[in-house]
Amino acid sequence: MAAAAGSPSPAYGGRPLTVAVTGAAGVLGERVAARLVASPGVRKVLAIDDRRGEVPGVQWRVLDVRDPAVAERLAGVDVVVHLAMDLGMETDARARSAYNVRGAQTVVTAAAAAGVSRVVLCTSAMVYGALPDNEVPLAEDSELRATEEASLVGDLLEIERLARRAPRSHPGLQVTVLRPAVVVGPGIDTVLTRHFEAPRLLVVAGSRPCWQFCHVDDLAVALEYAALGLVEGEVTVGCDGWLEQEDVEELSGIRRMELPAALALGTAARLHRLGLTPAPAGDLAYTMYPWVVSGSRLHEAGWRPRHSNEEVLGELLGQVSGKHAVAGRRLGGKEAATSLGAAGATVALVGTAALVRRARKRRRF
Repeated sequence: MAAAAGSPSPAYGGRPLTVAVTGAAGVLGERVAARLVASPGVRKVLAIDDRRGEVPGVQWRVLDVRDPAVAERLAGVDVVVHLAMDLGMETDARARSAYNVRGAQTVVTAAAAAGVSRVVLCTSAMVYGALPDNEVPLAEDSELRATEEASLVGDLLEIERLARRAPRSHPGLQVTVLRPAVVVGPGIDTVLTRHFEAPRLLVVAGSRPCWQFCHVDDLAVALEYAALGLVEGEVTVGCDGWLEQEDVEELSGIRRMELPAALALGTAARLHRLGLTPAPAGDLAYTMYPWVVSGSRLHEAGWRPRHSNEEVLGELLGQVSGKHAVAGRRLGGKEAATSLGAAGATVALVGTAALVRRARKRRRF
């Protein structure tokens, strides 16, 4: 949290604001709340979460963001930065979606009822979709072509739809949406960061992966820009440029395993359907095709990332060292030793074929 708080605050000439941060006890929420406490453009910070965090200098309001009573807590607030999201891969998908979508709906409605002028939401650049014909990089106003087959993307698309409806449903309420690339940092655990926990990097034959990262501290600074109204509308966030698959392999020292698309996608779908992996087959697209973003609106406002793709990849590799995942499923103890012994030759999806066979046998009995 110190790195985020220590970055220079953006130039802001308006009146000091009162800002509420939901999810303020979480990894990203802590960083954003700490930045706003130190920001000359912020008069007061309200920290809202279902548990009390450790950010000094804020006023805590402990409650579930799905509780309509949140509207009472937003009296006198100018801006809400909504970061209360369940991104855990181990959470039941229906429960996760209910929390994420209902929470965003409740916060936006409560903000409008309380007279808040601006709400800042954070989704992901994944909403653009990963497709072979994507421009590199994508502009902010590019069409959202993601499907709801990938983990979490359905939630994010619904929140994006909510953001677009909100100004019509609540005249006078401005909504800004930040869409970061692959977020990396201490405490961040996603299917895309787990991709680098495999003993080989899965590459689908005929695909063209492009990797772009976003350090959690750079994202916290970008959210400060949005809270202060220095960027508006749909805003993308990421390191400058991107890494080709060959760059990633050279920097990481992890060799690839190339699989035919039909085998990779078919096996991933079966594993997820059987409940053996948290990652649906749709997630593979984000390791196959580009979804690099420009970040042009933030750059025009004066924001610059303090981390490069190479630096963030290096930090990610340090964080996942000693962890082992196959198709997004983290392994440990005896299971890791057994699976990774075989994975030296047959990795990722192929290495889990035995799990499919065992599951089928169990179902027959």
